[in-house]
Amino acid sequence: MKDTLIGKDKLEYNKLHKRLRRDVGKAIADYKMIEDGDKIMVCLSGGKDSFTMLDILLNLQKSAPVSFELVAVNLDQKQPDFPEDILPNYLQKLGVPYHILERDTYSIVQETVPEGKTTCGICSRLRRSTLYAFADEIGATKVALGHHRDDIVETLFLNMFYGGKLKAMPPKLLSDSGTNVLIRPMAYCKEADIARFAQYQQYPIIPCNLCGSQENLQRQNIKAMCQEWEKSFPGRVDSIFRSMANVSLSQLADREAFDFESLQISGIRAVNIDENSQYAPMASTTVNTWVPEALNTNTAD
Repeated sequence: MKDTLIGKDKLEYNKLHKRLRRDVGKAIADYKMIEDGDKIMVCLSGGKDSFTMLDILLNLQKSAPVSFELVAVNLDQKQPDFPEDILPNYLQKLGVPYHILERDTYSIVQETVPEGKTTCGICSRLRRSTLYAFADEIGATKVALGHHRDDIVETLFLNMFYGGKLKAMPPKLLSDSGTNVLIRPMAYCKEADIARFAQYQQYPIIPCNLCGSQENLQRQNIKAMCQEWEKSFPGRVDSIFRSMANVSLSQLADREAFDFESLQISGIRAVNIDENSQYAPMASTTVNTWVPEALNTNTAD
């Protein structure tokens, strides 16, 4: 579709592409996500986010100051009616090397999770563990995930509201196993930009029939809350995201992250201001004092 765009649509497409490329490039540079000689395993789910991530990375690969390899990997979880031919056909047309992994996690989830309960948790854990293990097998130095700015903010609130933790998705992370470095090149990208870009590109989207179609999920509720905030107060979600990169540990309450017990006064005044100045800490300040008689040491016997 992008090749047939004219006028206003072509201008909007070019702006979208430039903005996404800029945001991805900045995130990569800020967190040193990609280094010379990297072999990057691009996790491709078939959704708009991962399609866009692959597209932008391929574009950056042509002009990047470092050389890196991209290999696409999809996990076929054997969900009913999963269109097995879509991703291979798409990737072959692009000329992108790929691996399709087949593991029937669908049956595992169906057997494990009681009817009516959310399947997303165990499904994602099984998916991640399989993909990360395969990254080790092929010698991938980085694993690229398609999470964007809105995903990160939503995860922050999910952990706060339902887990009692102040944590989200970092742009770059060492996996628990210590063998994978996970990167999120689209950490600075807005979901609305990605969705619009995907429409222009006409990606062959594969819906998630196991997890994404479940209604009343906690994440969907958080997403709706953030979307309402952004509608009423434009820029709020972006401000929340920026706050995660501007953390003051001493202003929170985590005793493991900050040593509150050792806090002591230094005896050195923090500000050196002329006591006669109107800006002196006690300038023009009236002090009214009362001391109980029993504590007034100046009282005569």
